[in-house]
Amino acid sequence: MDRISLGNDEFEGRNNAYVLADDAASELALVDTGIAVDPVRTDLRDGLADRGYEIADIDDIVLTHFHADHAGLAGEIQAESGATVYVHEADAPLVAGAEDAVAAVEDHRRELLAEWGVPEDARRELRTFFESAEIEGPPAEPTPIEDGEVLKVGGHRLETVHAPGHAAGLCCFEIDGGDEAFVGDALLPVYTPNVGGADVRVERPLAKYVDTLERLADRDYDRAWPGHRDPIDDPTARAETILEHHRERAATIVELLADHGPADAWTISSHLFGDLEGIHIVHGPGEAYAHLDHLRHEGFVTADSGTYRLEREPNTTERIV
Repeated sequence: MDRISLGNDEFEGRNNAYVLADDAASELALVDTGIAVDPVRTDLRDGLADRGYEIADIDDIVLTHFHADHAGLAGEIQAESGATVYVHEADAPLVAGAEDAVAAVEDHRRELLAEWGVPEDARRELRTFFESAEIEGPPAEPTPIEDGEVLKVGGHRLETVHAPGHAAGLCCFEIDGGDEAFVGDALLPVYTPNVGGADVRVERPLAKYVDTLERLADRDYDRAWPGHRDPIDDPTARAETILEHHRERAATIVELLADHGPADAWTISSHLFGDLEGIHIVHGPGEAYAHLDHLRHEGFVTADSGTYRLEREPNTTERIV
């Protein structure tokens, strides 16, 4: 297994594509592909060439999730190589570019942005970002997979571990039944993965992500290979750190509601993150919404037409996340 570092000026930090090869059996697989822009195409082709391969040699592509910085090049690589593209069944329609699935996401995002209280000028800026960002190549023809499914690619055995929260179909892949895993954006070494705005299809995104973090912590891998930046040498500790981050953020939001009164997700986002631009116009209030929604389900806040009011503060023995 080998890592190719790919550029990424559009989102947070450099992406990773992982090369799995069994030269004896002439099998080559790629885990994630990077974003569909020319500098990344060059990074990927050069990285493969340095290892003695080219795009046409790729037999299988395993995608951790549908986001463009992970799946953007899958379609054109498949067209050039004939590779099989694997992705979780929840994300397969988006990787395939199914018009009804894409339209449903866009419609739901518009509805949520209005519900969250995002001002029209910010929504207009976000629309411009999506319309001008040429980050996705042609759609692929994916093969859907599900939790627990085992893929035999590039001379390795990958067990699918569904890890929703950041995306509905995000999956980790345990390598050879052992102590390491590809984790996509379920765990990142620097940033905490966005929940709520990164995939508006996810219902109760924070609760789902907490379940994912606890599941990964229970597996207690020795090393995790993330979708961005460097390997994580203590994945369990990193999962627990991210869990604590969300507990602290939820407590901060309770304090904001107590100090400032009822608020919508955009207002809470402004307190947490300040001014936002580009993709963060959906990520910021989406993250605030994920926490507010969780607090509502746990009985700490009530909601009325997108405005959240503190119902009661947690006592010292209650864990709110």
